[in-house]
Formats: sequence, structure tokens, C-alpha cells
Amino acid sequence: MYSDLKEKTAIITGSGKRSGIGYAMAEKLAACGSNVIIADLAVNSEETSGVKSATRNEMESITESLKDNYGIKTLAVDLDVMRTKSIARMIQTIKSQFERVDLLFNNAGAVFGAPNTVHDYDEGAWIKTVDINLHGVFRVSKAVIPLMLGKPGAIVNVASRAGKSPPLWNPAYAVAKAGVIMLTKVMAKDLAIQDIRVNAICPGLIMTDLQQFRIQKEAEVFGMSYDEAKERLAKTVPMERLGHPSEVADLAVYLASEQSSYITGQAMNIGGGALMEV
Repeated sequence: MYSDLKEKTAIITGSGKRSGIGYAMAEKLAACGSNVIIADLAVNSEETSGVKSATRNEMESITESLKDNYGIKTLAVDLDVMRTKSIARMIQTIKSQFERVDLLFNNAGAVFGAPNTVHDYDEGAWIKTVDINLHGVFRVSKAVIPLMLGKPGAIVNVASRAGKSPPLWNPAYAVAKAGVIMLTKVMAKDLAIQDIRVNAICPGLIMTDLQQFRIQKEAEVFGMSYDEAKERLAKTVPMERLGHPSEVADLAVYLASEQSSYITGQAMNIGGGALMEV
């Protein structure tokens, strides 16, 4: 763990369910002694289009368990990264309880309209996918950065392997994540003089709820069991396994710590060797 992160305050978007990458980041930060703000779009139903979503009850449960287990300050805030007013309400709530923010993890993301090709893609689904994954990073960063100025800080944006190597049937997501990678580089140049480092991570095949949903769908399409479909997908990775959210969180927290103090503007792959280009 990283002792320099003790008593830092971190916002993690898209962290409101225990099965996701965002929660894995929150838990590792808490273990380092960081105060943790869980920010997510809480829904009434736990499942949306077959994929589990965050609920207010789970967000509150997460903050309580992290506070009890690690002795840190925690906060759960509702956040819709598509709505500037929602982001503004989050900022006001944070300001009422914390003096400043030191770390920002832009993890919130979603996909709509896939699988599909560009020429058949629904325009509304395309715009919504790009808005959440790319414009959401811009909106949240724009609002949070003023709370970070004056001391060294770090921002980690969650991009994707898809932002570097285009996948089939998922063009809007790939375009949005490519935009996140360039936005990361722009922000890194803008904020270097402020001693705020900005990096992106590019996960490959990670066992999240969305990945499980994908595997189930592929099993149905190819007429095989879930385990067979999972093994088939794993065989596309040189390490022949899918990654775990905690492994992605390890990289993210490293990039937030002083151990990476001379790293900024980078988009680091974490995918078992499935993508080896920088």
C-alpha cells in the first residue's frame, strides 16, 4: 500500500456496486487510508438491460463498510455525469464535508446500441454512449479540478483497450474511449504546471458485470455453456485468463501515488498482453 495516500480525499465515479472496477479502486484507496467519495447514478432497480446497476442502498452500504473497516471518512453521492446540475450538486455536497479533493478517478461508463455497425447504429444510442464515456469525464473533471488546486494531485481516467484497437460491433464506445485517451493527454499538459498528474488506464477483458453479460450473450449465440464461452474468450488473451477488477485498481492506485510522481499523460494497458502497443 501507499502511505502517501493516507488522509487524501478521493472521488471515484461509477463506484456504487461491489462487483465493479470503481469499487475495487475505492477499497484499495481506503486500505491506503484515503477518504473515499462513492459517486454513482443510483437506480431503483438493481438490473438494467441485464446488467447490474448501482442502488442507493448498496452505495450507503459500501461507504459504511469502508468507514468501519479502514477508519476513514466516506460519503455516497448521487451523480449523473450527463447532467451538469447533478455534478454541481455533488460538488456542493462534497464541499460541505471535505476541505479539498486530492484524487479523481473518472470511472463511470456505459454502452448503448451495441452490438452494431456504424452505418446501422442508432443515433440516440451513439450520442448517449459518447456523452457518458467522454463528455462525462470532461464535465466531472472541469467541476472537480478547482477543488484540487493548490496542492499536488492526480487524476486517473478509465479508458479502454477499445480506444486503441477498434473492436467489432462496438464503435461508439471505441470512439468515446479514444477521445478519453486524448483528453487525458490534453489535461496532463494543462495541469502539469499545477502539479496535478493525469493518466489513463486501458483495461482489456476484465470480469465485471458487463463482461459477464457479454459472455452470457455469446454463449447463447454460439450455443454453448457460460463456462465454455468464458474459456473461448480467455483464449484470445496471451495469459489465457480474464482480469479481475482488483488488478485494474492496483494500477489506478499506483498512478495516484507518489510512486508514479514522474508519470503523466500516459494511457497504460492492462489486459494480459492482448494489446501490447503503447
